[in-house]
Amino acid sequence: MKFFKYHALGNDYIVLNPGDVGNTLTSSRIRSICHRNYGIGSDGILFGPFISPQGDFVLRIFNPDGSEAEKSGNGLRIFSRYLWDKGLVQEKPFTIMTAGGKVISQVHKGGKYVTVDMGRVSFDSRKIPVEGPPREVLNEIIVVNGQEL
Repeated sequence: MKFFKYHALGNDYIVLNPGDVGNTLTSSRIRSICHRNYGIGSDGILFGPFISPQGDFVLRIFNPDGSEAEKSGNGLRIFSRYLWDKGLVQEKPFTIMTAGGKVISQVHKGGKYVTVDMGRVSFDSRKIPVEGPPREVLNEIIVVNGQEL
């Protein structure tokens, strides 16, 4: 399998091009690839680019447990640099569609810097997975597995 591994601010991601591995990434295969002792080891897989009329590129982001993530700031920066390295983008803004929506990215100074506009953050309880009445979820105690955090 052909892959690329990038690091950014403490995260490492594997970039897999669908043309190199096909469209058959299963949760089990993702867990095996991301395993730090028995696989390549990573914080996740960036699967793309796919081409779409909704944006310049489409990216699927997978967590090491095999689930699909909506967005990852470091993952998007890594993917943007990968697109630069492959000659697919230049130093002008481009869009990437993710499961969490469209982001705008730009590579600067000959690939040295990447910026990503991920949109506005939301703490609206109707938009994030929390129970209770509609509210802004900030500075709340949560209980996970019987433990208050």
